[in-house]
Amino acid sequence: MTDPRLPAAFLQPGISSFSDFLAVQAPDLLPSRRAVPQGHAGDLAPHGTTIVAATFPGGVVMAGDRRATMGNIIAQRDIQKVFPADEFSAVGIAGSAGLAVEMVRLFQTELEHYEKIEGSTLSMDGKANRLAALIRSNLGMAMQGLAVVPLFAGFDIDAAQGRIFSYDVTGGRYEETAFHSVGSGSLFARGALKKLYREDLTDVQTVEALIEALYDAADDDSATGGPDITRRIFPVVQVMTAAGGHRMPDDEVAAIADRVIAGRMTRPDGPAAPLNGGGAR
Repeated sequence: MTDPRLPAAFLQPGISSFSDFLAVQAPDLLPSRRAVPQGHAGDLAPHGTTIVAATFPGGVVMAGDRRATMGNIIAQRDIQKVFPADEFSAVGIAGSAGLAVEMVRLFQTELEHYEKIEGSTLSMDGKANRLAALIRSNLGMAMQGLAVVPLFAGFDIDAAQGRIFSYDVTGGRYEETAFHSVGSGSLFARGALKKLYREDLTDVQTVEALIEALYDAADDDSATGGPDITRRIFPVVQVMTAAGGHRMPDDEVAAIADRVIAGRMTRPDGPAAPLNGGGAR
């Protein structure tokens, strides 16, 4: 008769890192341990593109376009790139889409595992550091073209404010101020946010600024998908405050996107930023 009990390793007090536990018990399940073809493998898999995030008084918003590309081909038009990491944070993916989604799932499990083992949640800095370690473990694949460069944001309960973290392929972690963007359209999105962002924006105004930024990114970067009004496909938006995080309902995002598109019909280059003197050009 087969013993129904779990292996002894699963019944002993363990370390708080799930990925470290997995590396000992089943290392082949880690995305970074899988064999990939020799040479540059980046063109073999769909890539996620542009993610944007911005803080507002009382929280932070993250949004991602819905397009995945494979070379010059649109691989998917409605991919999800923004995921809740836990109750108060979210992670947006850019880079090799399949590998990035696996890393997000591992990160979600990592945070849940820590909470169950330690009886408390990680601090915002602790979460950012854990994600950096997961990215660092993927360096071998990144060197073969399968890079994952996420954007992490959340509400810091201790500091009572929204925070944003960016990364490089080596796992370097950088805290950003006010707003940031990653992915192929990030240069254009950040340029738009420099003009549109204000510290006193409401949550809805922040969402609108991010959708404007994604629209500008799609306008200049073929890998970024803008709002698709024929298929009614709009960005995924995650809002995080002291009350927790939630995905903004699609109908609310659609209403904001429709306003943005209507404005572009009369002003294709988007709204002008007010000058310091208070006027608008």
